[in-house]
Amino acid sequence: PVTELCNGAAHQLKSGNGRLLKMCGFALLCPMPLLGMTRMTLHGMYGPLVVYLLASVLAFGLYWHDKRSAMRRDWRTPEARLHLVELLGGWPGALLAQQLLRHKTRKLSFQLVFWGIVTVHQVVWLDYLFFQRVYGLLLQAPPA
Repeated sequence: PVTELCNGAAHQLKSGNGRLLKMCGFALLCPMPLLGMTRMTLHGMYGPLVVYLLASVLAFGLYWHDKRSAMRRDWRTPEARLHLVELLGGWPGALLAQQLLRHKTRKLSFQLVFWGIVTVHQVVWLDYLFFQRVYGLLLQAPPA
């Protein structure tokens, strides 16, 4: 039964249902950032919302440019730059670009770094929403 379940999931990923499954995964990743940003905007802090939106648009644009450059065998966008924009809040746009453009989805080393970045963001939002340990440390930090 377990192997049948795994084979069924693998078949879904290879078939047209795979994209639906990936978009469901995207929908599951968004609630914590959305709840966190909603809480922040209710307290008058709009910075994270603006940063996430701008970084996501920039990430999507960089992925689009890199995909186009790859197809033309032209100068490519460095992976470090893509990861930096993801780390700065552009991971939602990067994830959408990966799926919609079918770009950077197969390179394991790239995907490991990408999902590490997504995990860091999820942990930070989880902390902000429920524990506020990191957020509390940031508030207590002396100005530089």
